[in-house]
Amino acid sequence: MLCSYSKTESIDLKAIQGLEKDLGKTLLAFSCQDIKPAEVKDEELARINELEKKLGVVLVAIEQ
Repeated sequence: MLCSYSKTESIDLKAIQGLEKDLGKTLLAFSCQDIKPAEVKDEELARINELEKKLGVVLVAIEQ
């Protein structure tokens, strides 16, 4: 399963903001998708890791 921030247009921001106010806490909205990770060879993983470091992001190889 892979989760990322939800798109604000697809959620009820007012409901979340109301709950944040009631709780006195900040809430983050995430959406998750069922994905199948791809098997990668050691050399491929090294290349992925190198690009992650260069770009400052996390990359995930998945089956299509």
